[in-house]
Amino acid sequence: MEDILRAIVLGVIQGLTEFLPVSSSGHLIVARELFGWEFADDLTFDVALHLGTTAAVIAFFWSEWLAMLQSGWQWLTHRGTPVDDPEQVYDTRLLIVLAIGSVPAAIAGVFFEAVLDVRSPIIVGIMMIVFAFVLYAADRLAHGRRQLDEAQPLDAAWVGGAQAISLVPGVSRSGVTISAAMARGFSREQAARFSFLLATPAILGAGLLKTAEAAVDGVPSGDLDAIAVGAAVSAVVGWLSIRFLLRLLQTGTLVPFVVYRLIAGTFIVLYFSL
Repeated sequence: MEDILRAIVLGVIQGLTEFLPVSSSGHLIVARELFGWEFADDLTFDVALHLGTTAAVIAFFWSEWLAMLQSGWQWLTHRGTPVDDPEQVYDTRLLIVLAIGSVPAAIAGVFFEAVLDVRSPIIVGIMMIVFAFVLYAADRLAHGRRQLDEAQPLDAAWVGGAQAISLVPGVSRSGVTISAAMARGFSREQAARFSFLLATPAILGAGLLKTAEAAVDGVPSGDLDAIAVGAAVSAVVGWLSIRFLLRLLQTGTLVPFVVYRLIAGTFIVLYFSL
């Protein structure tokens, strides 16, 4: 029962912080260090949490991904045939843009993850503070009105490059990609939508890689219930977090998250330095 309760807490943390601009990896590192929470197979549990949030983002954007994949398939199998449907053109172009944007994070994940993924609470705290200012600058200085249907390959490369930086715990994948998209002139809500769509292949790819690593050693039977609960909780909370942020940014700002990052980052640095 104790492991189940821990799984619920960590599932809530993962679901909230994967999509809100506050860093999921950073929060999980700090929570485990703060409370001394470890599972018999920590890697396998991480896989469960990430696959839960993968399920959340795919479920939320299911219709959009289905339309993009169908249009992409039509484009591949009927190349040279004129396309008159504006929606199919948009879906195909957006799929290409997201594919381009996924390249930087994929390269960084394969070649530099061991260097960038430093599991130090103090590093998490510092990154929370530093990127709070990045998030604030993007929110205050960027007043763009661009929509996602205007996204170009250069936008994808820029936002995708920012996503690669999020491998450092404390940076926040959603925070840095939303900031990068706003810097390219997208509105807050459209920047968040761009961020979540771009995160889908990144989160899925990371989850599959971790699954492959965990499969080598197998899953301890004693952790199966906790792993299942953690995955389910992170999926439900993640879906709600996406919905909440997209609605918030239709009329609100990112300032509350800036304040939270500054307070949390300062606490983390001071607590783990003493």
